[in-house]
Amino acid sequence: MNTDTKRREGGSRARDMMLAAVRGLVLAVAVWPWTVAAYVLALVSIALVPLGIGAVTTPWVMTAVRALADNRRDLAERWCGIRIPSAYRPPPGTANPFQRTNALLRDPATWRDLRWLLVDMVAGLMTALLPVVLVLYPVEGLALAAGLWRVVTDGSGGAYWYGFVPVDSQTAAVGAGALAVLLLVVADRYAVSALRLHFRLTGALLAPSQAELAERVRVLTETRRDAVDTSAAELRRIERDLHDGAQARLVAMGMDLGTVEMLVDKDPEQAKQLLAQARQSSAEALAELRDLVRGIHPPVLAERGLGDAVRALALRLPIATEVAVDLPGRAEAPVESAAYFAVSEVLTNAVKHSGAERVWVDLHHTDGHLRICVTDNGRGGAVTGAGSGLAGVERRLGTFDGVLAVSSPAGGPTMVTMEIPCALS
Repeated sequence: MNTDTKRREGGSRARDMMLAAVRGLVLAVAVWPWTVAAYVLALVSIALVPLGIGAVTTPWVMTAVRALADNRRDLAERWCGIRIPSAYRPPPGTANPFQRTNALLRDPATWRDLRWLLVDMVAGLMTALLPVVLVLYPVEGLALAAGLWRVVTDGSGGAYWYGFVPVDSQTAAVGAGALAVLLLVVADRYAVSALRLHFRLTGALLAPSQAELAERVRVLTETRRDAVDTSAAELRRIERDLHDGAQARLVAMGMDLGTVEMLVDKDPEQAKQLLAQARQSSAEALAELRDLVRGIHPPVLAERGLGDAVRALALRLPIATEVAVDLPGRAEAPVESAAYFAVSEVLTNAVKHSGAERVWVDLHHTDGHLRICVTDNGRGGAVTGAGSGLAGVERRLGTFDGVLAVSSPAGGPTMVTMEIPCALS
């Protein structure tokens, strides 16, 4: 190995050592206070559940706790290449805070997060500070050797202890400097490993058990099967619409044109009538094909995104509809398509069954989730049971780990909330 290669490797190790110290300091100073705050708020909120207050606050607090845990998972993978899986159960399809809180408290991941917060406040802080100490403590020893010992010992009446070295003279300060060099060698070797120790501790506390992973696989298998069944049903619908609609009109138009060929010389007037009828059939077939294409994937959705597609959908409704969109980017095409048709189904239900005079649609993206809320001022009573259109919406969203919550008391209003985890580009 030549000198340049050794120099590059030495520089790389020094950068990694300093980077580990900086990241440990960030964890201790910028992240650790949020850990303490989240743990305290979670305990207080859960303690207030019997009084009813905690039933309202716990879903919000635990959402923040999960976001904090997911942030630590992200840092573990980006900083140390340690992947920590998560296995949170999807929230229930209801807007009732008591049911949502009950589901959260039954989720083992909730208690695993709380246990992680408790350990992270003590052992997590210590392991985060370990690379900081390994890198910064030798700096103090070198500063003492350079003359800082005179400042720290002036007027103190005794020696300044650096490790196990009492510094009260230049000779002792040189000894402290030698100890600092030794500690730097240790830091060069173990600072990065010390940071990895922090995230390995995090992984040991946050990683789900094998039983939970197996349950997660089962849920994903079911949602994939539902997606396949839905796609097959959609394909059959397209084939049926083509056969009964556009195809029948095109066949009739071909027969009319064949008759025109025979009548064009014998009965020109009859031939003109048949041509007009064929032209009308072609226009109707074209309109049906456009409607069919719009039902598969609306052009406005592909060209202008989900927000404009929902606005265009609202313009075709027979009742007044307000659409509010706050989407700083676009989701992946399959997610946009699922969200669009879910909104379309919910709006169709509102028009057909709610008796509403006005509908409000709100689309926004926050905390890594696309959230859509459709509210109408109708008679209420909407359910998500088998046979309802909302059950199909729930299956469609489940393909993307999405959830649907319905609040529809008798007399209204009805609020349907849909949530799909996704990133915007």
